Amino acid sequence: MPDMPLPPGPPAPRLGPRPLPLHLLTALQTWGSCALGLTPSNDGSPNSRPGPDRDDAPPSPSRLSLPPEAAADPAAFRDALRRETVRRLDLLAAGVLAYRQHAVRRVLDDPPPAWREGATCLRDVGAAQGVSVAADAVPVLVVPSLVNRWQVLDLAPGKSFVRALAAEGFRPFVVDWGTPGEDERDMNAAGCVKRLARGLEHLAATYGRPLPVIGYCMGGTLTVALAAIQPAAVSGLVALATPWDFHADRTGQGMLVTMGPALAELARTAGELPTDIIQTLFYSLDPWLVINKFLRFATLDMASDAARDFVLLEDWLNDGAPLPERVARDCLLGWYGDNLTGRGEWVVNGRAIRPRDIAVDALVVIPASDRIVPPLSAAALVGPKGLPNATRLDLPLGHIGMMVGSSAAKRCWRPVIDWLQARRS
Repeated sequence: MPDMPLPPGPPAPRLGPRPLPLHLLTALQTWGSCALGLTPSNDGSPNSRPGPDRDDAPPSPSRLSLPPEAAADPAAFRDALRRETVRRLDLLAAGVLAYRQHAVRRVLDDPPPAWREGATCLRDVGAAQGVSVAADAVPVLVVPSLVNRWQVLDLAPGKSFVRALAAEGFRPFVVDWGTPGEDERDMNAAGCVKRLARGLEHLAATYGRPLPVIGYCMGGTLTVALAAIQPAAVSGLVALATPWDFHADRTGQGMLVTMGPALAELARTAGELPTDIIQTLFYSLDPWLVINKFLRFATLDMASDAARDFVLLEDWLNDGAPLPERVARDCLLGWYGDNLTGRGEWVVNGRAIRPRDIAVDALVVIPASDRIVPPLSAAALVGPKGLPNATRLDLPLGHIGMMVGSSAAKRCWRPVIDWLQARRS
């Protein structure tokens, strides 16, 4: 008698925001030390000032809020400061707890695999439940980053870039890198490109035609190399927030540069760069980002669309994958440290990858508010040494907002789809 499928169990407990001890320590150390350095009129604390280019931004929920009488009475000031510190810590704890206990979970079914190698598979969005594609739908390969899961491209109804592609006459195959296992133990960044090449070859043979390729973030870096080593199989290239010149702007990336060798050694010892270490690198770009957004989340109506969207996005952010040791070494030392990509010295399949040698039509999309990939780094793909047949599209969006933000469909998805449609054959 065949085994009966087990009923679905309770959802896995949420771990985020990761790494939680680091975020809590940042808040506790800063707020707990306010009595040593803050005055009632200090608006220059790191958790009170608005972000860059946001002079009209509303006050942060973490902004110092003391009664006027505290300014004239040191004892009253100390008492008010203590109460304010407790208020903030309580609010932060409430936000984290509300997130961890929230009932919302991603409801979209993962599209079925159409090809697999090791931990990696190509998920056929056209075969997903509820998706209908035309018989002449153009296949397109969509490549996400290695460190964040592919689901940001298929997050929720109305917030799915790949399903928007399917609704416009394309058949997206999105790369699911999975969780690295033994097959990925010795894989480096070039090996990731070569695995993509084998998946692309499968699709090109199946459909009898070259495919447009879309790469997001680190996935875009890999697809530039893919277009270089497989020019006959790539009919167009879309690079979304793709880092290329890693020395063009190091603002906010000091930890990545200075700690690169130590982190590479950690990856060598552990066999991989753990997810929480990767999350710590993101933390270093803006240590107060997570704290402030959970303070705001605590004030939301938990039944609202805003709360739902927050939870879905946080679930994705906290479900990252580790990097295999050799991939981590290539990224930390080869890309961030030595800027091999920007210098045209990154070698894949025996070929130095230089964008100026890639003749395919390309669209380079650069979000102006990107804190993860500096716009100057992405802009190298359309500079003097960049892709010769590239069109540049600048967006007033952030790195993640360009995919799932409230204006993503209008400002990012639509022009990308229009560009692909104009080259459809």
